[in-house]
Amino acid sequence: MIKDTFISHWKEYLIEAWGLGTFMISAIFFTALVEHPAFGGTTALVDEPVLRRLLIGLAMGFTAVGIIYSPWGKKSGAHINPAVTLAFLKLGKIEKGDATFYIIFQFVGGLTGVILAGVLFPAIVTHPKVNYAVTVPGSLGVTGAFLLEMLLSFTLFMTILFASNSLRYARYTGIFAGIWLAIFITLEAPFSGMSINPARTVASALPANVWSSLWIYFVAPILGMWVATILYPKYCHNNKERLKCHMSGHKNNCCTYCE
Repeated sequence: MIKDTFISHWKEYLIEAWGLGTFMISAIFFTALVEHPAFGGTTALVDEPVLRRLLIGLAMGFTAVGIIYSPWGKKSGAHINPAVTLAFLKLGKIEKGDATFYIIFQFVGGLTGVILAGVLFPAIVTHPKVNYAVTVPGSLGVTGAFLLEMLLSFTLFMTILFASNSLRYARYTGIFAGIWLAIFITLEAPFSGMSINPARTVASALPANVWSSLWIYFVAPILGMWVATILYPKYCHNNKERLKCHMSGHKNNCCTYCE
């Protein structure tokens, strides 16, 4: 059964690995471009921390949108986040076997992207201002980081649910997700590191050997999105209609998507 599932959908699993790997390479590249002294991270143009985070946030938002709406992203559904995959699993939008392989390949893909960046540009990636783009609790401590990661995850997935189930806004679901990422990185990153993605955090933590409060970045995103999967169908959705819940707003040619 598992073997048949893998044979049927291995291309989609590789796309999930490619998606998060690409996202991580982009995160490291733009973090280095803005923060590393060699690239002008200390110049007057980006001397203000909020402005630096805004530049990184915009870059990551555009990266996410590009992945979601790419032909490959549409084929896998562009989850690129174990918490998103588990939320879709709970809503019945993906089978257990596919969800399992999605999550495995997300972790592998994210880590591969970070390692590749480290091999190609070791001096830049390991610089303290970049440090593999790790996510760690900030000024509000562990409790604050946990609550914020949960809140951001809940907000993101509720937006996905509302948008993807709207005839008017379904096609913009991925764009809304990208906008939230840009806002989160700009305003919230100093408090939790802004991960909302277990695979994204592990991908940076492993090569950097930074494991500060790792549990936060597993529990909070999964719990936040899980709460959204409970509240939206119960209080916000017309139960006579089927939930759509696709990242690009449409099923497209995604063969792992469950009607």
